[in-house]
Amino acid sequence: MSRWSVADSMLTRVRALPFEVRQYMLITGNYWAFTITDGALRMLVVMHFHQLGYSPLSIAMLFLFYEAFGVVTNLVGGWLGARLGLNRTMNVGLSLQIVALAMLMVPASLLTVAWVMAAQALSGIAKDLNKMSAKSAVKVLVPKESANANSSLYRWVAMLTGSKNALKGLGFFVGGLLLTLIGFQAAVFVMAVMLAGVLLLSLLRLKADLGRQKVKPKFSEIFSKSKAINVLSAARFCLFAARDVWFVVALPVFLYDQHGWTHWTVGGLLAVWVIGYGGVQTQAPKLTRLIKGDVRVLTVGWAAALAVLAILLAMLPLSQVGWLVIGLLAFGVLFAINSSWHSYLIVHFARADGVSMDVGFYYMANAMGRLVGTLLSGWLYMAYGLSACLWVSAALVAASSAMALALPRQTA
Repeated sequence: MSRWSVADSMLTRVRALPFEVRQYMLITGNYWAFTITDGALRMLVVMHFHQLGYSPLSIAMLFLFYEAFGVVTNLVGGWLGARLGLNRTMNVGLSLQIVALAMLMVPASLLTVAWVMAAQALSGIAKDLNKMSAKSAVKVLVPKESANANSSLYRWVAMLTGSKNALKGLGFFVGGLLLTLIGFQAAVFVMAVMLAGVLLLSLLRLKADLGRQKVKPKFSEIFSKSKAINVLSAARFCLFAARDVWFVVALPVFLYDQHGWTHWTVGGLLAVWVIGYGGVQTQAPKLTRLIKGDVRVLTVGWAAALAVLAILLAMLPLSQVGWLVIGLLAFGVLFAINSSWHSYLIVHFARADGVSMDVGFYYMANAMGRLVGTLLSGWLYMAYGLSACLWVSAALVAASSAMALALPRQTA
């Protein structure tokens, strides 16, 4: 069979799939492509500017607008998605990422802190528009009539979230490798060209008005009135601050400076961590069998288990880098289960009509956690070292577990 026959056969099979599945595949493909560039760009910025002599706190500040604008984008983006349709917010996200990448193609002498922060601000807006659109669309596309609708929703959310994080890990590795092989500007150019092709396909194929509310929501409705969503958002804030306080700046700089790791080996470790984390997320429904459990007990229990592990990690001697890496990989497994379960719960608790507004509010808290974690990662590492970052991580996870006690008692 010729290559063209195989391609035609595959295209025929795709067209035979239900419409919802084809739209899910397109949304997931958009999300995947975006995520690779997002992970690669983060690694490129961290390692390139560390190589130029920037301090850990200065590198963290480069991501200040990335995370800060993500907070605003999630809050406002959900409202825009409900009014304009998730297809439009997803495509705007792809477009803004291309612009952000283009801004970094200027000569090295023009890559000032202010310019890079502005580019990262656009990238933060783009990333959260893309993520909010993708995760909200799942609620719209999962068949409502199924007797196992909750179980199906959990599997779809876990697959989307887990695959995204696996590819973000791949992006870390790609970023480190591209920096080594072709340099900063060429790497950015390659990613911009790839995203432009994805955007063209999305404009042609993604359904118009996906997720748009029948009644236009008021801007004042962006703040959630649901206690469950507010509590879950607070727990998510602490959970992601607990990860980024050691992950974003402290760990890569520690391995590079204190143990002499190269750019691509640091990128490789972070890639393995995030790919493994994403893989666990995709299997979370099978691994945990949580779908018929009590929401409050399960959320508190898994966060408490992660808090105990974080405390043990903080007690490790940092000279034993092998044990540190193993411990952080174990942290990734428990963190993945917590994250996947949270991602399912927010979609489960969200309103069917106006899902993007509830999901947007929740991921606003997620972005705020990343912002705080990123800034703490640079400041704590520079002032007190990696050990302090790990102790703060343990405290934040414990706080996430305590907050989940206020969730409603119900079977998800």
